Amino acid sequence: MTKTVALIPGEEAAPEAFEPTVALLDHLRLGLEWVRPPVGNSAQETHGSTFPKQAREMIDAADTTFFGATSGASAPALFYLRWGKLTYANVRPARYFRGAKSPLAKPDGIDFVIVRENLEDLYTFAEGDLEQLAPANLMSGTWRRPLHELAPGRFAVKVITEAGSERIVRFAFELARQRREDGCPGRVACGTKHNMLPRSDALFRDIALRVAEEYDDIPFESYFIDDLAHRLVATPHAFDVVVMPNLYGDILSDAAAALIGGLGLAASGCYGENYAYFESAHGTAPDIEGQGIINPTAMILSAAMMLGYLELPEAGCALVDAVTAVYAEGKALTRDQGGSASTEAFCAAVAERL
Repeated sequence: MTKTVALIPGEEAAPEAFEPTVALLDHLRLGLEWVRPPVGNSAQETHGSTFPKQAREMIDAADTTFFGATSGASAPALFYLRWGKLTYANVRPARYFRGAKSPLAKPDGIDFVIVRENLEDLYTFAEGDLEQLAPANLMSGTWRRPLHELAPGRFAVKVITEAGSERIVRFAFELARQRREDGCPGRVACGTKHNMLPRSDALFRDIALRVAEEYDDIPFESYFIDDLAHRLVATPHAFDVVVMPNLYGDILSDAAAALIGGLGLAASGCYGENYAYFESAHGTAPDIEGQGIINPTAMILSAAMMLGYLELPEAGCALVDAVTAVYAEGKALTRDQGGSASTEAFCAAVAERL
């Protein structure tokens, strides 16, 4: 059956990586049907909204969404893709391609995945002024006084639920099993600050320990998040699947990208029970907009993840193999990787190998 993909390029330099990637997918002749929901600044002009009803309906009708990056105008669509479609698992691979510009002396063989809980933690956007806490008379465990007495100031609520924690941990273990079938180690590490947050982060860790008992074929380790951050940099080859709450996953996945050559290689997929969308983990790169030099690797690798989700794994592997070959040859790398190739030239080199 024909698969339908909603395309949302995003803003600033993001479309410069997005559109050539879509062209690469066309090159594969997979019979995918593209639809372009009215989103962002152009939708504001034509529909009076940056995310009109028509856009939501087109996303709902599509099998998946391919997203560039947003600096604000396309954000309502992104929020809908995450919280509206309940895509709770943000999967961010960190795989080194030989030839990429890593700061490490020996990056060969780095291949792990950060699985970030995508809906909870501090990203519930429950914030306010400390004075608002007065009716609750909420006590600080360190200050030994009601928090509202510390005003003026502000607070943010960290939300860790049992259901949200269990489903993301199970997702991580299932992914580890899949990766083991593909020749990876097949093990899971968890990162939390359970020593300082004995109610919230400790809940996440306790649930991870409980789920790990059910997956007794998958080795499991639990770390303090600061220790894990150190280990990811010092011994990245030791990791396979790493699961953690939202904020930690957001931060450490960017740090992981630095190990393999930067955010230009940082792919991302967000998965829910009934929907998934795929985007590069980098931003819109406004400082290089219009120059045609943005690295499209993250977009291409995100597209490969999307093809796997659409049950087109061979095509996804072909994309990854082509990228691998381009980096190994080193003749068509973009400026962030020490080369001089334009975005289009890099994509043309990938197309040749397809």
